[in-house]
Amino acid sequence: MGWGQSMNRNMSHRLFHPGIVLVWLALPAVLCGQSIEVRTHTLKNGLKILVHEDQSIPNVALYVFYRVGSRNERPGTTGLSHFFEHMMFNGAKKYGPKEFDVVMEAAGGANNAYTERDVTVYQDWFPATALPLIFEMEADRIAHLSFDPKMIESERRVVASERRTSVEANNFSLLDEQLWAAAFTAHPYQWPVIGWMVDIETWKMGDLKHHFEIGYSPANATMVVSGAVKFEEIVKLAKRQLEPIKARPMPLSVTTKEPEQTGERRVKVAKFAQLPLLLVGYHVPESAHPDYHALDVLQNVLFVGNSSRLYRRLIDQDQLAIEINTHMGLALDPTLLLMIVQPKERVSTEAVERALYEEIDRVRKEGVTERELQKSRNAILADFYRQLKTIDGKSKALGTYEVFFGDHRKLFTVAEDVGRVSAADVQRVAGKYFTEQNRTVATLVPTPAEDGKTE
Repeated sequence: MGWGQSMNRNMSHRLFHPGIVLVWLALPAVLCGQSIEVRTHTLKNGLKILVHEDQSIPNVALYVFYRVGSRNERPGTTGLSHFFEHMMFNGAKKYGPKEFDVVMEAAGGANNAYTERDVTVYQDWFPATALPLIFEMEADRIAHLSFDPKMIESERRVVASERRTSVEANNFSLLDEQLWAAAFTAHPYQWPVIGWMVDIETWKMGDLKHHFEIGYSPANATMVVSGAVKFEEIVKLAKRQLEPIKARPMPLSVTTKEPEQTGERRVKVAKFAQLPLLLVGYHVPESAHPDYHALDVLQNVLFVGNSSRLYRRLIDQDQLAIEINTHMGLALDPTLLLMIVQPKERVSTEAVERALYEEIDRVRKEGVTERELQKSRNAILADFYRQLKTIDGKSKALGTYEVFFGDHRKLFTVAEDVGRVSAADVQRVAGKYFTEQNRTVATLVPTPAEDGKTE
């Protein structure tokens, strides 16, 4: 889950925990010397299917990536992508409200889903024997999703309650939301995945139907299947269940480019809290950009692990902070690299900022050591290999590279790409992107508790 930018259906709804370092790392295509064989097929309606056969376990991990997220919304319809993540489990033609979960669990399976700024992703995990059933269920909700007004109003209330709980009552989420709104003035990354409350309360039926028509067109989706399957079996099922679904209009291309930031921006949120909180966001390129891996190594050097520069400086040496975190989410367009610091009691955010920028300037001026470079590359690749051991990890990795990097085969060179990152590359991207004029700073300013209210 992207730090603060992903809404996940089956998590305690989307409360964010600053104690967890969420650095999403790409996955390599080679594990212990064994290549991943992937076969592809595109249906007549445009749905692309990737299949990886793995008979080591009698289970299947099926992911469907729809290229629709809050990036494809507009003022007045913010939050619709996340809303449909809910609605896709609330009834279609054959399987009624809540039956998707009930039927899948009865077949020994489980599911989840998440919405981000660029995608909405559905995940199914099940025994291979349930494969025909799962295809039937997925086809039912893509082709015949119900738009029952009573169910829509019920789910609207659920989402509104979710926003109050996971954003308005959560100090990190509220601050994070304000930082993105300040950092982006033109591009749709400026609004939150869950949407603004005023929009959640006023979506019209026409808005819903239009968003579903464009977002859930088969041609706007990629299905990835890994596990105890045969390619021919998957294609046969897809032709029978999914190919009859007519292609629909695609979402309009997002052509807006965020103008270059020409000066530091600052946001302050005054809210009851025990401690202040500091978020710093730097504009960085999209995930498919050549600088992605160098930035990944850089944030690892600065933040990840007890030997990282900022852990040693802010926590061990100066004892300014309780916790530090970083996140650079996958993105189709230029995005933000976030730095999150929880100061200690009686430590000002100004003191934390000074130390933070001093360490960043050291990298900009002096670079990183070969030891730091190798340690970071090793840590990233070790995480790659661990994740690729499961069919779930393979399905997610293949779909992620197909969507965010434009071709799942780019997964096959990740280990080489990370290994080629040099100390000069790290220093160069630090100097290019980690500048004062390119950053947005958000600070939570604690206020006294109001009567009857808690943090």
